[in-house]
Amino acid sequence: MHLLPLPARRFAAWCAVVLLASGVGYVGIRLCAELRTAVTPVLLALLGTALLRPLHRRMVAAGVPRSLSAGITCVAVVAVVGGAVYIVVAALIDSGDQIVAALRSAGRSIADHFGAAGTSLDDLAANAKELLTKFGGTAASNVISGVSVVGETIAMAVLALLLVFFFLRDSYRAVGILRSVAPGGSADTLEAMARRAFRAVEGFMRGTTFIAFIDAVCITVGLLVLDVPGAVGLGALVFVGAYIPYLGAFLSGAVAVLVALADRGFVIALWALGVVLAVQVLEGHVLQPMIQSRTVQMHPAVVMVAITAGASVAGVLGMLLAVPVTAAGFGILHELRTRYEAVADGS
Repeated sequence: MHLLPLPARRFAAWCAVVLLASGVGYVGIRLCAELRTAVTPVLLALLGTALLRPLHRRMVAAGVPRSLSAGITCVAVVAVVGGAVYIVVAALIDSGDQIVAALRSAGRSIADHFGAAGTSLDDLAANAKELLTKFGGTAASNVISGVSVVGETIAMAVLALLLVFFFLRDSYRAVGILRSVAPGGSADTLEAMARRAFRAVEGFMRGTTFIAFIDAVCITVGLLVLDVPGAVGLGALVFVGAYIPYLGAFLSGAVAVLVALADRGFVIALWALGVVLAVQVLEGHVLQPMIQSRTVQMHPAVVMVAITAGASVAGVLGMLLAVPVTAAGFGILHELRTRYEAVADGS
């Protein structure tokens, strides 16, 4: 090895580090995929804990026992999430036929003007239910054999809710447990990394939820003013899509514009496009810098790569989890860089 020049030895060392890290990462991803029925509730529970921890902390500070506070928080989550799901599903059911019919009409209009350019859109809308059925069948084939999608989803949701309760109630013990398992003298570094990662996820969840709500309200109000059919259902799609940065907003906004084009004509479609673009500009230049200024900032290219990687590993769920997991990773890297820079400056 000493026969090689120093640059070659350094290059070989970096190659070995990259290969080792890639191998460990691949094994970790494969293990998570094999144990997804256990890993998914844990990740969802961590996201829920990051979102609900401030409420639980305020209740504890007000003198409410930790167990009771965690229980009340979980009950409130069930009530809010259940009510929100009911509203979203009801809105989509009520306006679903209108949206599909409008998309079919838009496809025919585009096909009349541009020939075959709109044919695929018309076919997609005409076979929407069949496509959803096929998608559900594909998702079901990836679930553990013999367990239905609905049953497994309910089981994971219940497990995630129970884990949120325990994570909230016993959160004060987390630091002690983490320090007890830290090897050697790495307890301080490991604690700092965990705190930085959790703060990144916590800020991402709070900021994304608030931004999604504002986006959905603004676009729904705009579509109602323009008298676009299914405005509430389209707003619900905007809210859900906001948890998938960039891609979700693009898809939900495109559906809203196409529905406006089919039902209200070209001029109203342009106004709907203006509403969607205005909301996106407001989000990108005002809401994101103001609300998520304390979270780990990631370049849009990094976000898109993370979403693509998450989709390849775990489908839609992977797309939802990709950005917060990446934010946590960036938080850890930032903490390590800060610490090593401080050590280097001190030496």
